[in-house]
Amino acid sequence: MVILIAPDSFKGNMNALDVCGAIEEGILRADAALKVRKIPLADGGEGTARAITAAAGGEFLTARVCGPLGDPVEAQFGLIAGGKTAALDMASASGIELLAGRALDPMAATSYGTGELIKAALDTQARELIIGIGGSATNDGGLGMIQALGFQALDSQGRPAGQGGQALGRIARIEAGGADKRLREVTIKVACDVTNPLLGGRGASAVFGPQKGATPEMVRVLDAGLAKLAQAWIQAGLARDVEHPGDGAAGGAGAALRICLGAAMESGAGLVMRYSGFFEALKEADLVITGEGMTDGQTMGGKLCSVVARECRNAGVPAALLSGALGGGRAGLLELFDYAVSIACGQTSLEAMIRDSRQDLCFAAENLIRAITLGKRCGRTR
Repeated sequence: MVILIAPDSFKGNMNALDVCGAIEEGILRADAALKVRKIPLADGGEGTARAITAAAGGEFLTARVCGPLGDPVEAQFGLIAGGKTAALDMASASGIELLAGRALDPMAATSYGTGELIKAALDTQARELIIGIGGSATNDGGLGMIQALGFQALDSQGRPAGQGGQALGRIARIEAGGADKRLREVTIKVACDVTNPLLGGRGASAVFGPQKGATPEMVRVLDAGLAKLAQAWIQAGLARDVEHPGDGAAGGAGAALRICLGAAMESGAGLVMRYSGFFEALKEADLVITGEGMTDGQTMGGKLCSVVARECRNAGVPAALLSGALGGGRAGLLELFDYAVSIACGQTSLEAMIRDSRQDLCFAAENLIRAITLGKRCGRTR
């Protein structure tokens, strides 16, 4: 029996590689003779670059860049395909997890470090960039990112508009003459499962701003500021509209990547699965185990674990979900997965669940294999 372990991270707790290790340990406790294949996955958020690079046997490089609130951070990116392709995460340079324990501030937060990370990747002579844009702390429309790459955002007096969400309302025009010329020579793929437009009730500020610390008043100001940025792009001849699916991703950075860098949006989960070798491994698997920190309505709406389950269903391979918690409505859960369970073992607080998550995950994996063995034994006694 060949078991393919292909989980997402348990966000804020275990990365996807650690999740793979815990599940493998539980499986082998139950039956050391089983063959296990591990492919840590991601869907465009934190861990996307690591999943792609590790699966391809690439190398990791580190760049010192500007963090979301201006403090320097060490951001990693990967090189694969003999250095021809670079994989990077916006979260590693401008991510919300970098602000753990600090107040969120979407008015000040900047994507400048993501632009610096893109420059570092260009410096390697890579010809293709894969950029995961989930998990950002920013709502600046990618303003900082394009500024780091040589674009200028000017106010009505021709002065620099500044950085962060607070600068958006001052923008009168965008100048692209100083943009890094290497951007014309690379192909950029953006891993993203968000389909929201840039503006309005389904836009970046209204939907994702509150998650990044935006008050209702800030949401109004930020949405109006993004509208000014969009108008500046249009006046500069860079764009015709900001209604494309994914323009609202990462606080509007999706629009900046498409409009200013010529990037193409792709399903984050599908892209990572393709580059990581998931589909090849699925052909040899008898069972796939996936997992995530929290399963809810977003999972059913197309997040990584549901995409894994769908591909397993298409291939005729059973899929089991080991989740940190099963929240929201459970309707359709067992239509999507052949087996689904929360790994929690009676803890009454999130802190305790996080503390015990690795041992609980091991136990859940061991229990699953024991259940499979029990089923086989029961079948033989009929």
